[in-house]
Amino acid sequence: MEVFSMEFLSGLMSIIMINLVLAGDNALLIGMAAKNLPKQQQKQAIFWGTIGAIIVRLILTIVAVRLLKIDGLLLVGGVLLVLIAFKLLISDSKPEVHTKSNTLLAAMWTIILADVLMGVDNVIAVAGAAKGNILLIVIGLVVSIPIVVWGSTLVIKLIEKFPIIIVIGSGVLALTAADMIVKDTYVKGFFADPAYSHRFEGILVIVVIYIGLMVKIFRSGKKENGYTGT
Repeated sequence: MEVFSMEFLSGLMSIIMINLVLAGDNALLIGMAAKNLPKQQQKQAIFWGTIGAIIVRLILTIVAVRLLKIDGLLLVGGVLLVLIAFKLLISDSKPEVHTKSNTLLAAMWTIILADVLMGVDNVIAVAGAAKGNILLIVIGLVVSIPIVVWGSTLVIKLIEKFPIIIVIGSGVLALTAADMIVKDTYVKGFFADPAYSHRFEGILVIVVIYIGLMVKIFRSGKKENGYTGT
């Protein structure tokens, strides 16, 4: 993958989109972790906590890229990513954040640890989208994580105002998952013809989005009926 080729740029856009749609909960938690500190220390905690989170996320993603080279793990990662794409579509709950961080170091540690624990889905998705290109991972994380952290309010408002962003993000995840699956050693023989792989990718994206939206609509209707009956 050549730097600034169409493949590189499309991969970079995928990584940024993945981080934007998956990291809203992380951004909320980062803000909550720092809220008990004095105002000046809040900025320091968010800044250094974010730097720490980027470094840890970068290491974990590079490890994930190496692991995905093992036969069979691309298939497993692809299936997990399908589930993550589906979960993104049907999820409508916000995370409960409980933090008693009242020192700078405690808040920074909370931010880093929470990002690691809540960022497993991001790691798998970014590792798949990067297709083994470490430079792509570095640029994608360095660009997108600060946007999410310092622009978290704007990102969340945009997603609330334009729910289509979540649908697009879910589609990107499903497409990344399909690409991982068709390239796995154990199944790539079934997709020797590029037309088959493209067809599979398109079908998977449509199926994930369709089923996800149907489940969400069904759940919304059920909740409305429940509320009107009380």
